[in-house]
Amino acid sequence: MVVHGPQAFDEGDVAFCLAHLSPQEIIVAGVMARTAAEESGIPCSCPGRPPSEISALRSTEQGAFLLNRGKNPDSGEIFGEIVARRLGDHRGLVHVECAAETVFVWNGGDSVLAERLADVFGYRCEPRTTRLATGDWNKQTRVIRGCVPGEPVFVNGIVIGQATETSVTLGIDEKGDVLPLEGILPKPHGLEKLICHGSVNLETAWCKSGTVRDQAPQLSTLRRTHGTVAIIDHAGTMVYDQINDTTCGVLSIGDDTTAVCGHICSHLGIPVFGVVDGDRDAIIEPYYADESVVVEILDKTDDEAGCMLAATIEKDRNYCWSELVEQLLRELPATFKIVVDTRRN
Repeated sequence: MVVHGPQAFDEGDVAFCLAHLSPQEIIVAGVMARTAAEESGIPCSCPGRPPSEISALRSTEQGAFLLNRGKNPDSGEIFGEIVARRLGDHRGLVHVECAAETVFVWNGGDSVLAERLADVFGYRCEPRTTRLATGDWNKQTRVIRGCVPGEPVFVNGIVIGQATETSVTLGIDEKGDVLPLEGILPKPHGLEKLICHGSVNLETAWCKSGTVRDQAPQLSTLRRTHGTVAIIDHAGTMVYDQINDTTCGVLSIGDDTTAVCGHICSHLGIPVFGVVDGDRDAIIEPYYADESVVVEILDKTDDEAGCMLAATIEKDRNYCWSELVEQLLRELPATFKIVVDTRRN
């Protein structure tokens, strides 16, 4: 069973399936899904790959299926279609979409498995064929469907604007930079950050809209007081790639990055020193482990102040987190105010 997104864990879909089907392996796709999986206590593997790149779904012999709970039935079906298309025309996909209470059988997937899953979940079973790729991608534009007006739009984990229609059309220029074309109120700073991360392949880019998780994390006690410090600069979805068993804290740069890092790290017992400037897009409700501090910069951007602080932190050096926080507050090269402080002393 390949599980995408945190909602399937948070709403009990994974636990239900585990109790009634006993799948041999549960593979998790998605950053926040990993957080929800860890909190659930259910044994899972987390390869850090999108669903279409997970080998179980690419095999025609393993009896694999995709479990998802989209934000609404339409977005869930759209997601399954994207995964099925990326698997290739010669592979079918069985997709349990809990938001639609439907088991979709994409491109001639395993109908026997699909019927069994539909019977267990009490869902209907429906065959589907993916549309031509030009429906969402024609080498010059990418359409993100299933949007809700007012919600944030992401490309590779960076918020680039706010949806104004139920579909958002993005383009690409000759330099490989993303262009907001239709259905979106652009966020210039987000587009600038995307450019800093290099050219984007719109066909394979991770594009989505909406919040990344609605449920609060399970807060854990402080894991360690001394250790290395991870630096996350406007890329909260990369936090698992940067933290390890030696991490005692995280320096996060950017409003939404700090919110994501705080949410993920709070259930791991890792404090965060966040540098923000007040342009949060509310992609997730922030929570913070004990000994966390978030400062709002008043006379610079969070990029400028955060990068200056990051330059003072040595990779692989063993720090005392509480002493480092005091040092960062003294050396912060900007006027600021503390907006979050979970220190006990």
